[in-house]
Parts: sequence; structure tokens; C-alpha cells
Amino acid sequence: MVIDIHTHTFPDKLAATTIPKLEGMSHTRAYVDGTAAGLRASMERAGVDVSLVLPVATNPRQVVHVNDSSARINDQGPETGIYSFGCIHPDFEDYRAELARVKELGMKGIKLHPVYQGVDFDDVRTLRILDRAAELGLVVLAHSGLDIGFPGQVRVTPQMVVHALREVGPVTLILAHMGGWRNWDQVEELLQHEPVYLDTSYSLGSINPLDDGYYKPEDLPMMGEEQFLRIIRNFGPERFLFGTDSPWSGQTESLERFQALPLGEEEKAAILGGNAQRLLGF
Repeated sequence: MVIDIHTHTFPDKLAATTIPKLEGMSHTRAYVDGTAAGLRASMERAGVDVSLVLPVATNPRQVVHVNDSSARINDQGPETGIYSFGCIHPDFEDYRAELARVKELGMKGIKLHPVYQGVDFDDVRTLRILDRAAELGLVVLAHSGLDIGFPGQVRVTPQMVVHALREVGPVTLILAHMGGWRNWDQVEELLQHEPVYLDTSYSLGSINPLDDGYYKPEDLPMMGEEQFLRIIRNFGPERFLFGTDSPWSGQTESLERFQALPLGEEEKAAILGGNAQRLLGF
């Protein structure tokens, strides 16, 4: 089974305006149109069995509506192969009750995106969410490192992750983008022995730029294969989950790139789906 642990979709009408806006912010080109139908077609082309949608609440007012929508995605999951996490915003007043509702709605976890939400990962507002999620048995998947749409802004560094874990104790935490986009040297230095999972999304390969001249050729490559493999070997393959960040990476391209790596078949099977099955019960 192939499980893509890191995707994004939007309601059809919203996708039509949101994807061009995000393309402009990041100066990158989306691979699909950001709709559920677009993701499903991508899954069929790539041979992905399950995709997990990660919604982001950019302000507290969105939280309840987004979680209701996420629950509807999960209701259709057995037919579509698309499931969703819930969301929370660090400034949502009754976060304890809303996280309990996320659990009651049957969602396995929540997505945090501290860059979009304007709150550092080790801020007390994030720490209390991590603590409550751990109490409820919810998985937390957090954007980590730089965000291509917000140059220079880092709200989740490996140092912040270490600090947060010391403050809140055991929590099931997945760090996106191999632990920290463009912070990979610090990931290797600080997170090898920390109790975290890493997803592989938007890490291997190159940025897919718009034709606007914003990026220089040397800006386009992401993590080198040597470092990618070294991190997997040193951390242990049981701690990695395959993800693409669709629509910002192609599922077909990401899967082909991963399959070409010199990893053992058991290691590939674990990262491509086995670890996520064990963690999330798919």
C-alpha cells in the first residue's frame, strides 16, 4: 500500500482562486488544480492508494468550519481513498474542547502550520495544543523549516522542536519536509535521538518554478540524495512517512524518485505505507 501522508485540497470554488494566489506567493507551479477530483486523478496515475489531506486554519474563525469539512472528507474516504486530519489555530479560544471534538469526529490528528499561523512552535500557545493533543491521543503533523511562500520566516526550527518536547513530554509528532525545509543540517545535528517522525514531502528533487525569473538555477535543487539517505539510515526507516505536498509536488514524480533510491525493499515498503498504516490505522 502506498500512502501519501501530506497533501492539500480546497473546495472547488476556493481552489480556483487559491492555487493561483499561492503560486504567485511561492513563484512555483502546482502539479494539479488543488481539488479533491484533481488529487484523486493524480492518485490513480501515480498508484497511490491513500492520500491524507492536511488543512490549515490561518485564523481562529476558520477552525470549526474546516473541521466540519474534514469530517465530511473522511466520511467519503472508503470510496475515494482520501482522508483528512483536523486543524486548530493557536489563538482559538476553546482549543481544548475543539480538539476533543476533532477526536470525536474520528480524525486521527491535526495539522499545524506555524508560519501561516504566525506563532513559533515553542510558543506557549503551541505547547498547550501539543499537550492537549497528547492527552487525547491525536497525532500532530507540523510544517517544519522555511516555507517557500514566506522567504526568511522560520517558525519551526529543530531547536524549537527540542525545546517544545522538553516542555510537553511525549506526543506523537510528525515533522514535515524531512524535519525542516532547508534546515536539514540542523535536523541531522539535533533531531536524530528525539522521539519524532519525519515525512519526505517536498524534499527531494527540485522546485517547479513559474516562468517569471524569480529563481536562479542554483536555487532550484532541494535536499541532495546523499543527505536524504544518510538521514534515513541514521534515524532509522521506521521513523519516516512518504509524503508529496501535492499539489506542490507531483505524486507520480515523487514516487518514481523515491522508488529509484538505493534502499532495501522492506525499507521502501515501510516508508511508502507500512509506517503510516501502523501509526494511523489505514
